[in-house]
Amino acid sequence: MATGAATRSFLQAATSEEATPPLRVVQIEGLVILKIIKHCKEFSPALVTGQLLGLDVGSILEVTNCFPFPIREEDEEIEAEGANYQLEMMRCLRDVNVDNNTVGWYQSTLFGSYQTVELIETFMNYQENIRRCVCIIYDPSRSNQGVLALKALRLSDSFMELYRSNNFSGEKLRERNLSWVDIFEEIPIKVSNSALIRAFMTDLEADTPVSQCDYDRLQLSSSPFLERNVEFLIECMDDLSVEQQKFQFYYRNLSRQQAQQQAWLQKRRAENIARKNTGEEPLPEEDPSNPIFKPIPEPSRLESFLITNQISNYCNQINGVAGQSFSRLYLMKALHEN
Repeated sequence: MATGAATRSFLQAATSEEATPPLRVVQIEGLVILKIIKHCKEFSPALVTGQLLGLDVGSILEVTNCFPFPIREEDEEIEAEGANYQLEMMRCLRDVNVDNNTVGWYQSTLFGSYQTVELIETFMNYQENIRRCVCIIYDPSRSNQGVLALKALRLSDSFMELYRSNNFSGEKLRERNLSWVDIFEEIPIKVSNSALIRAFMTDLEADTPVSQCDYDRLQLSSSPFLERNVEFLIECMDDLSVEQQKFQFYYRNLSRQQAQQQAWLQKRRAENIARKNTGEEPLPEEDPSNPIFKPIPEPSRLESFLITNQISNYCNQINGVAGQSFSRLYLMKALHEN
């Protein structure tokens, strides 16, 4: 009986699909972060990407290794070479017994301008083979302000379902209760190091408690960063205005079409009354061949959602840097008075 129970439990475990817990933490090894920072800073201000390797364990996504991608170009032969390079790198890592499971990719950004349609398409391509993947975004320009500008992103499940249907009309968005803040989900990042590395870093610590990063936080000049953020913010506002004009044009055409339809219906009903009085068959009140009954396609709201997301990101960056700048200025004022 015990053997039968064990057999049944094994078969049930083999045939039943266990519910996957939600992803709560992205655990990255310190060496991986250093590789990402080095790759992004070496090619800055050019944008670079790379592969993330690791393990998917329960609610934790462990990133244990990474390697950079070659600089992409439009030539198809060069793109094919890049794909071969990726496969060859993963084969070499497997040969030396290193984690070679793809868990996502990393990419650099400039002043936080990463929320684009290309990023969503890349996410959807990864989702075809990897159920849970993340994108690590690193901003070298933000890191120059003394902050480690590193974040892990993934697409929300509700947005992915809507993107597969390729219908971003207002009715669908209201039906799913989806807004611009529901596109991306930011996953907390946890830096992990082995005990041997922590011991080695303890030996390398200098006697002084102040590091170069602490000095970077005290830089009083933040004008270039603020200026570029304001410039990008103005560009996003112009793009959002263009998107709003598209919707205004759509609603004007829709109201004009509805007025034409009502006028046509009133004329057809008057004709049917006259035909009825003469004993003739009434004509149908709808004519699909008439162009005024052809539905006008509604513009997609995806681009406006991404632009709104980007505007919010720029505003948060300006708010954070401006607040820190005021704090540093008041600190220097107090030091000068003393």
